[in-house]
Amino acid sequence: MALPEWLEADPRIRHHHHRPATAGVTSDFPEWVDQEIRDAWARVGVTRLWRHQALAAEAAFSGRHVALATGTASGKTLAYLLPVLAATVSGRTGFATASGPLGIDRGHSALYLAPTKALAHDQLRVCRTLGLPGWQPVTLDGDSEAAERRFARDFGGLILSNPDMLHRAVLPNHQQWVRLLASLRYVVIDEAHRYRGVFGAQVSAVLRRLRRLANHYGADPVFISASATVSGAGELLTRLAGVEPVVEIATDDSARPSLDYLLWQPEEDPHHEAADLLARLVRDGKQTLAFTSSRVQAELVALRAQRKAGDISPIESYRGGYLAADRREIEAGLQSGSLRGVACTNALELGVDISGVDAVLTCGFPGTRSALWQQAGRAGRAGRDALGILIARPDPLDAYLCEHPELIFAEPVEQTILHPENPQVLGLHIAAAAAELPVSLADERYFGTTLSDLLDALTRAGHLRQRGARWYWTRPDRPVDAIDLRSMSGTSLAVVESATGRVIGQVDPAAGDRTVHVGAIYLHQGEQWLVTDYQPADGVALVSRTGEGYFTQPQGESTVSILSQLRSRDLGAGQVSFGTVELSSQVTGYLRRDEATGKVWDSLPLDLPQRVLRTQAVWYTLPGAALAGIAAADLPGAAHGAEHTAIGLLPAFAPCDRWDIGGLSTTWHPDTGELTVFVHDGHPGGAGFAERGYQVVEEWLGATVDRLRSCACADGCPACVVSPKCGNGNNPLNKAAAAQLLALLVG
Repeated sequence: MALPEWLEADPRIRHHHHRPATAGVTSDFPEWVDQEIRDAWARVGVTRLWRHQALAAEAAFSGRHVALATGTASGKTLAYLLPVLAATVSGRTGFATASGPLGIDRGHSALYLAPTKALAHDQLRVCRTLGLPGWQPVTLDGDSEAAERRFARDFGGLILSNPDMLHRAVLPNHQQWVRLLASLRYVVIDEAHRYRGVFGAQVSAVLRRLRRLANHYGADPVFISASATVSGAGELLTRLAGVEPVVEIATDDSARPSLDYLLWQPEEDPHHEAADLLARLVRDGKQTLAFTSSRVQAELVALRAQRKAGDISPIESYRGGYLAADRREIEAGLQSGSLRGVACTNALELGVDISGVDAVLTCGFPGTRSALWQQAGRAGRAGRDALGILIARPDPLDAYLCEHPELIFAEPVEQTILHPENPQVLGLHIAAAAAELPVSLADERYFGTTLSDLLDALTRAGHLRQRGARWYWTRPDRPVDAIDLRSMSGTSLAVVESATGRVIGQVDPAAGDRTVHVGAIYLHQGEQWLVTDYQPADGVALVSRTGEGYFTQPQGESTVSILSQLRSRDLGAGQVSFGTVELSSQVTGYLRRDEATGKVWDSLPLDLPQRVLRTQAVWYTLPGAALAGIAAADLPGAAHGAEHTAIGLLPAFAPCDRWDIGGLSTTWHPDTGELTVFVHDGHPGGAGFAERGYQVVEEWLGATVDRLRSCACADGCPACVVSPKCGNGNNPLNKAAAAQLLALLVG
């Protein structure tokens, strides 16, 4: 679309990228697709395939694992549904199948896994529009009633679920799911790029448990992954599910509307400008999504935008922690077009088919180019031209991207990093696997070569008992109950209204000390709630309504100890290392900040326990002799500033955001005896981001020096050394000395 006149010449636009429309390359339906299936697709307007759809469907039908990584709205659903329909409707798979247990005729079934319930329900809606008689697609998730679960177990041809449900309900009770497991022909992993870091390692272990049980019952399912454009999609599927070889299809042959994408550098707070743009676009009649960086900001942007838009069109917020009924209502409003604007986090499932969205705002780079293009791909899905705007935050990464737009528009998207061998993750899942079916060393084919060591450790700890060549779970409790796929900290904290006992939301326990401590402001659907009691041991935070005009920001302190140095090499005048560390951290207080201006009202103390985290880190050291050119008084601010800027820029080189990682700097560390700066993963056992930083340290720290030198500020600002998550109040910081220090490492 042509840019609106009020937007076209705005001086805050730093770069304008135009992607022209493309016509696409089509292909015939494969011969093995029965006529009733062709007729069903014709009824919804599909008479020919895009070439990448045909290639993916053919490969999966012939029994090969497939990784499909094409753009948003490129028709990935059709590509994987064709072989699924052939197996579950027509009873055709294209290759020989093993007989079921006791020779029972088992037919064929398929399992679809999405990272959220919203996407699975959206896929069910798509399946039902085909109107195929006798086909039984059904959702299975935490919202399913008992009768729906029984129907899925006994009759479901295609079961649409999520990894959490598979982990907690299906695999531990596999004797009740023999029909599904014994007949399982296809497993579809949708939005595969979302499975990164520790969450990816958790899901990887679940998929390996699934393969083990399916093989036990005589099935050998084909895995099909679908994702937004990522590099190395085939390798990602291999790491996720442990299957190979994989056919990778990454060329997008679909027709696409034109896209105008703007890099926007605000003159004031980016979230205020996001609210302004959201309101203005909605007033212009354009259905718009505004992706924000946090739950709090999603609420605030929606609130501000609604005030500016007036009563013309409703604007709402959407974020994680909403209850099922609230989610469904917002999703339905977007799909019908009655809801014209939404400020959201990425909890608004990016794969939900929201046709008719005209514009997408992204407030702050979302951590990866893959995520950025996934969000931008929401616009133009109805065939209309699209508008996308990245609203830069005042941090090192966003400022650097505004100066180097080629990193967004000319570079390939990142690989998805996960660490499936993470012992803190895999050990628990091996215990869960033993409870499902005794484990033997032959199961290395699923769990890898560290299986023997993990079995020994679990046996010594009393979790497993060895009998002959097998290991058994002998305790009365279920190991799966100790595993939360989305948190290493256990099940979610309930946020409860103290006056009524109503649960209004949920919080990850790992974030509880920071977000629902006593005195914190908890935002939910535009309403402010004051936390009056916080009981993490009981999994609850009590809140009451409040109308105060401030929000809260936690403060804290931390220390890092080196447990093992796995790799090390020289770097300029110093050394860079990678290994295992132990982080001790404590939330010690919080700031109250004005809702409108962000100005600090005051600082209040908290008495919360110290938390210990064992994870992975990359760190560099510099000997005293190399630092002779920097005044001793400037060294603390130099190390601290270099740490902040490097953390802000790591997401340009590893698929994470700054909230996935943390850091610590000191002019003298007891484990190294030298000035040391750490950047560590924020998850137990490590997530792979620090390791990636070690691999690309020259490019990463080189970009950090560039940002420090090119930033126009005099003494440091949020676009270089000032961090929004610093527990020490951004003190001390020395921008010039930080650049000088890093130049000793990377020139």
